[in-house]
Amino acid sequence: MRKIKLIWDFRGPASQKTAEHHLIHLKEYITINKLDISITGVETFGDMHSIAFLVVDEPEMKTLRDALKPHRGQVYSEN
Repeated sequence: MRKIKLIWDFRGPASQKTAEHHLIHLKEYITINKLDISITGVETFGDMHSIAFLVVDEPEMKTLRDALKPHRGQVYSEN
């Protein structure tokens, strides 16, 4: 089954801190809704761009996309 990485982009000098804070809320959502999501995180691509993300099974993607409003998504690969 394909997995989809839902991504929230943050830009600017506070992007890493903002992405880390957003991840807290994503994890709260996962806990409150008792979702089976174990892959989450923050990635930083320099001083001015960071992302928060979570990885879901493709059949769950539309429901979570509509509820959480990520900026974008991509097929997840573990490599």
